[in-house]
Amino acid sequence: MRWWDIDPVLELEHELFPEDAWSPGMFWSELASARGPRATRRYVVAEDPATGRLVGYAGLAAAGDLGDVQTIAVARDQWGTGLGARLLADLLKHATAFECAEVLLEVRVDNTRAQKLYERFGFEPIGFRRGYYQPGNVDALVMRRTTTEETEEIQP
Repeated sequence: MRWWDIDPVLELEHELFPEDAWSPGMFWSELASARGPRATRRYVVAEDPATGRLVGYAGLAAAGDLGDVQTIAVARDQWGTGLGARLLADLLKHATAFECAEVLLEVRVDNTRAQKLYERFGFEPIGFRRGYYQPGNVDALVMRRTTTEETEEIQP
């Protein structure tokens, strides 16, 4: 993801997450930590090869030996194509490059589609964050994946 991707990312963000969409400043802040020798972030976008339209994005933050999936979003017309899995696989590859021993994420308790994807990649539920998603006051399921050689072989 580059600065010129922020506007189309925000369009998709507001379409998919109208109540709790990230602000432009949040994306700018994340991208500021995604470049250079001291980068602690990985942000990627996916475009439809036929149209060039941005159809997905994902981001990872790393701190010490801990990674955190910050966001994954896929346009509704791309659901079921494997795009979410490819984006997640990219983040996990970079979590290994950042030397993360484990990766955490939060997912809405009502988003079973995403939960199933994360489980396929070896994430396990470890707790809840009550009222995490605002303003809807929706709980988040916290999931963790421990990085091991065996689980690194998972393919999207």
